[in-house]
Amino acid sequence: MREKTVFKAIEGIDRERLAQFQAGLRKRYSDEQILDELRACAQRLDKSPTMREFEADRATTVHPQTVIEHFGSWNAAKRRAGLMPRRFATREELLTQLRDLGEELGRVPTAKDIEARRGRMPSKSLYWHTFGSLTNALREAGFDVAVGEERLERALDQGVLLAAQLGRLPKFADWAEARRSNPDILTEWQVYRMFDSRRGAWSTFQFLLRERLMGSGVEVTPDGALA
Repeated sequence: MREKTVFKAIEGIDRERLAQFQAGLRKRYSDEQILDELRACAQRLDKSPTMREFEADRATTVHPQTVIEHFGSWNAAKRRAGLMPRRFATREELLTQLRDLGEELGRVPTAKDIEARRGRMPSKSLYWHTFGSLTNALREAGFDVAVGEERLERALDQGVLLAAQLGRLPKFADWAEARRSNPDILTEWQVYRMFDSRRGAWSTFQFLLRERLMGSGVEVTPDGALA
């Protein structure tokens, strides 16, 4: 009986008056005020908030339903706020986020860059699950990312230039220092991990670099100095 009474009450609602009432509620907040609330909540949580997390945040003054009424859906509101929805991100949305980050940085984004923007960017794991690896995602987004033999060739080419500047084979610390002043070269860890399955990873790279230098006519002494 109570259920029938409820249905009758709903059926008896004046749709025009209901629409006016709902419009009045929406006018209490501007779109930008709501977006600011979302961004502030994300900053407090250090991640993109779910509806439940947003509602549980005592510093917020807007109900999640108000957000949805303004923007059509929770994820649409978060996109407008510059926050990546934590679920249902499309493949193209993930690639767009990478391209935007690359434009912001002026270089190829790294996993560290993504971690530093938690809440604004999808997680590394989401890229891994969607594309198989972050490297695959970067390449699909249009970035020039070397892998496998191509990456090794790039590392050796960069090592030859660095060795010429130093007058010797670069050490791990030398590479780290060079990377700080030139973000276009591979990181020292990217080079190291090409050989980390074997003992003496960096010395293995130095050996290959020595072979490359000597093959081009540059003498390298036993202690790694360029003659």
